[in-house]
Amino acid sequence: MPIPLSVLDLCPIPADKTPRDALHNSLALARHCENKGYQRIWVAEHHNMTGIASAATSVVMGFLAAGTESIRIGSGGIMLPNHAPLQIAEQFGTLESLYPGRIDLGLGRAPGTDQATAAALRRGRSDGEDFPQMLAELRQLFAQPEPDQRLRAVPGAGLEVPVWLLGSSTFSAQLAGQLGLPFAFAGQFSPDYLHAALATYREHFQPSEQLDEPYVMLGINAFVAETRDEAHYLASSHQQSFLHLIRGTRGQLPPPVKDMDALWQPHERQHVLATLAGTLIGDEQAVGEQLTSLLERTGVNELIVNSSIYDQSARHDSYSRLMQVNQRL
Repeated sequence: MPIPLSVLDLCPIPADKTPRDALHNSLALARHCENKGYQRIWVAEHHNMTGIASAATSVVMGFLAAGTESIRIGSGGIMLPNHAPLQIAEQFGTLESLYPGRIDLGLGRAPGTDQATAAALRRGRSDGEDFPQMLAELRQLFAQPEPDQRLRAVPGAGLEVPVWLLGSSTFSAQLAGQLGLPFAFAGQFSPDYLHAALATYREHFQPSEQLDEPYVMLGINAFVAETRDEAHYLASSHQQSFLHLIRGTRGQLPPPVKDMDALWQPHERQHVLATLAGTLIGDEQAVGEQLTSLLERTGVNELIVNSSIYDQSARHDSYSRLMQVNQRL
């Protein structure tokens, strides 16, 4: 049977476009994927990146929630050490109050940026090592308040905002398991740790009030088109973005190219393709075979799909085709 599909949107800013364009592209994508039956759309916190428009993540979530009707809206994720737990509880309590039953809070512990920007964000408060303590404080702020409790999140206290832990290694996998929280693994850029993280999460899982049994959502990249050549052409924008990242020359999402070999050196090609290993790419037949294999190897409960495609109509088409492939499983 089909697996639940969701959308991971980094709000990419296409070359020669503005953050405003990117944010309205994200709303159009959310509406499109809502109509196609996608479960949720998550946006991610990144800072000081000229090609990503989702730095104010909770603000973007409110924009998407206001413009849609039923699809769940979440963070993939909020980097908790960048914030005071009280601020996050209030922000997500506000979102849940405005759009009840539609808000997800996905949490990560990485800075979501470079070291200098992280220092500007955190002002020496945390290096992420106290993430478990910050998480406990945040969850307490969402709990029903005690009569004599002085510190309260208003709104936030007593609201049932689902908390997810995000990770690209085994640290958050183990913590999510111990706390009985759903776990989202960043397979879209960390495929090497996938199986170790899933095994760690399942091994350490303890049932909780939020979850009776393990629940894993896997992040993947996907590029689906009418032909395999077209899909690889569309994927070249994302490949160029990673190439720029490893060269330290970040920028906006570039248009696709027909020949990536003209742009990268052999060692760069190896690095980029290793980072993006596991990407679903091709026509519907090829992607159907890849998807079946992926689900058999991992046994995950849900997929959250990133498709950083330069042309917005092609981006919508890729998500449509992927859902068609999934429905035929």
